[in-house]
Parts: sequence; C-alpha cells; structure tokens
Amino acid sequence: MRFLIPAAMSLALPSLAMAQTAPPSEVLAIHDIVADVSADRIESDIRTLVDFGTRHTLSETESDTRGIGAARRWIFDEFERISADCGGCLEVIYISDTISGQTRIPEPTEVVSVLAIQRGTLDPDRYVMMAGDIDSRVTDPLDGTSDSPGANDNASGVAGVIEAARVLSQREFAGSIIYAALSGEEQGLFGGQIVAAHALEQGWRIKAVLNNDMIGNIAGIDGVIDNSTARIFSEGTRALETPEEAIMRRFRGGEVDSPSRNLARFIDRTADQYIPNLDTMLVYRLDRFRRGGHHRPFNEVGIPGVRIMEVHEHYDRQHQDLRNEDGRHYGDTIDFVDFDYAAKLTSLNAAALALMAGAPPFPANVETEGAVSPDTTISWSAPDPDLAGNLAGYRVYWRYTDQPQWQYSRFVGNVTEYTLENVVIDNFYFGVASVAHDGSESPVVFPGPMGSFGE
Repeated sequence: MRFLIPAAMSLALPSLAMAQTAPPSEVLAIHDIVADVSADRIESDIRTLVDFGTRHTLSETESDTRGIGAARRWIFDEFERISADCGGCLEVIYISDTISGQTRIPEPTEVVSVLAIQRGTLDPDRYVMMAGDIDSRVTDPLDGTSDSPGANDNASGVAGVIEAARVLSQREFAGSIIYAALSGEEQGLFGGQIVAAHALEQGWRIKAVLNNDMIGNIAGIDGVIDNSTARIFSEGTRALETPEEAIMRRFRGGEVDSPSRNLARFIDRTADQYIPNLDTMLVYRLDRFRRGGHHRPFNEVGIPGVRIMEVHEHYDRQHQDLRNEDGRHYGDTIDFVDFDYAAKLTSLNAAALALMAGAPPFPANVETEGAVSPDTTISWSAPDPDLAGNLAGYRVYWRYTDQPQWQYSRFVGNVTEYTLENVVIDNFYFGVASVAHDGSESPVVFPGPMGSFGE
C-alpha cells in the first residue's frame, strides 16, 4: 500500500504562505563553481607533482626538484599564490610531527602536511575539508629512492584540492573551508592522524572531510572504461559509539545513518543536481575491502569523513615498480590519467564544499518522538544567532527504512520542532537539515548520537 502514502502526506502539506517563503530549490552559484573547474590546470598540477620523481614519505627533503620535501614546498607556495589572488583569504600552514618505530617508518621521520584555510564570514570555527595525499610509493613500501610518479595515486587528489582552492577562494561562505594535502598515507595514514589530533587540540569543529584518493583513472583492471561514475565510501556506525549508544541504536535504528553516511548521501544528491554526466555509487563500507584511506583517522576521532574516488581501479597502476613485463605496463604514470574525469570529481567536491560552507549551523540535539501515535515529532536546538545570520529555516526529511536515499522532505521554516501528521514513526527514518536564504543546505542530521555531527 506504499502508493497511498504520498497521498496521505498531501493532507498535511504546508500552507501556501510557507511554500512562498521557502528558499530556492537550487543554488545558482553552484553551477558557476562547477563550470570554473579547469581540467587543464589539474593536468598541469599533476604533471608538476609527477616531475618531483618520487614523493615517498622517506624520500629526499632538501632538494628543490626531487622528493617529498620539494613537493610539499611547491604545494605551500601554490596555496600562497592562490591566496594572493584573493587578497590574502587563505591561511597557509604546515602541520607536522615526527614518526618513528613503525613498520613503514622505522627511523625518525617528519611527516608534514600542508593546509590552506579559508575563513568563513559568519561561523569561522565551523569547517569542512577537502583532502588528498601528497606521498607516493612503489612495490617496496620502504623504497624512498626509486622513481614513484604517483600520477593517479595520488597526484590527482592533491591537484583536485589545489584546483578547488583556486575556484572557491574567489567566493565567500558562512563557514570555513580547509584544503589539505596530507602526508604519510602510504606509510600508515599518519598525516591524517596528525592533522586530526591538531584539529581536536585547536577546537576546530570539522563537520565533514572529503578524502579524494585516486580520482583520475577511468579504465579498470576489470576491462570496464567508465568516466561517468564515482564511488563514495562511508562508515555505517560511528567509530566512537559507546555501549549505551549501541543499545539505543538497536531499538531506534540508525545502523546506516552515521554522520558520514548522511554526508555521502548529501554528496550523492549534489552530483545528481549539479554535476552533468556524473552518477555516484554509495558504498556502505568504510573503505575498499580490507584497505584504508585518509578519511579513516578522522572517523576514528569522531570527525565525519568519506572517501571519493574512481569506480574501476587498475591494480597494475598502484604501488608498482615502473616496468613492462610480457607486454603489460606496471606503474602509476601520467599517461593513464584522465584529466577531464579528475576535473569532474573535483567539481563535485567544490560544489559539496560550497553548499556545506554556505549552509547555516548544522542541526544539533536532533530527537524524534511518536511511539504509539499516528504522528511523528522531530525537534532540534536553536543555533547561536550570531552564527546563523543566513538561516532561512529547516527542512525535515524522511524515508522508508529500507531505502538508501531520503525520499520525502518538507521545508518547515525557522522553528525548532515540527510534527508530521499521520506519518507513523515505526515505518520511516527521519532527519533534519538547516537551510540558508540562498538555498545552501547542510547534510541531513539523523536523530540521537547515531547521526550527530556534533555541536
């Protein structure tokens, strides 16, 4: 009888006045942001990174032309050039720590990441982040001297981060954006761990980390060529869930509604609405089977993160010594990178970052009530008005519990509670998003600690 539900919902539609005051359904500026992303600039940046020969974490740091030291200094200088073009709008910093005694970092080694921070105009302590990995490797994870171009893995991701900074730094947003080139990924995700620890120490309220790791390959080892699909990996339940919260989730639901999972859904909807010829595959897994990425250290300390990447990997072009055997090429070289595809995934990131940074404060303390009732009430806390000058109101979402994407929504205005009449709580999952006057919107926040993006 599901076909009856939308008709029943229509009995509780908002008034005409509310409909007239609802924000626009799309943010027109996002189309301009997407159009501004340049495949040519991304290609140039990938070529520059490849030309450093190797960017292995254990490689040369003193040379100006070879090794990870030269690469990170070039990235720092590039962020500074971008900042100069926007009147000094970026704060460019190094974040580092010394790692030793590890399987892949046996001797003391400084792991240095490069961040550029674009401060928000209303809520500067609220952040969203786009990240890529500087370092590369060949077959032996301890080989810091052999050529290791890392063209797709992961010069493509870093080039995407730099290009997103170029485009978005020409605009202003309510919240802050971090553009991060992280180090030490291939040696054990150390750059992400160091930056995540720094963020917690500084009290940064990071709402989302978009980790881009391999966004330039369209020809898979499975024989498929696909330039119109991307994958988004996200964890299902929060890594920091307590035993008490697990009991709550068992009886309320939320196994597939962590903040990371709803961040992934948000990016999926962004692709549908704003990115031509791009579909996204939501993968309900933290990362690829028994593998890891630089969003994981953020997830592990409670910062929502996802991995964005190509769908069809080619394993001959990952973590391989450069060689040809029996007519088969091995190695991550630039001739196998599709720059238009990298630009398409970069534009997806830029659009999602702009929408989230442009949104009002994300809903907090979201709760639902409605047991043994025909109606469902959803409530949330009012934000600090000094941080919410762009707040138009809130949009309530709901979906059947077996559906992967939010199906129904209603703009309910600037309130902190709303009742959906004749929508039974037992049959649906619910959430709420904050909406700006220009239509920019936060990801959907699921009720309780299961879905909280933090305060």
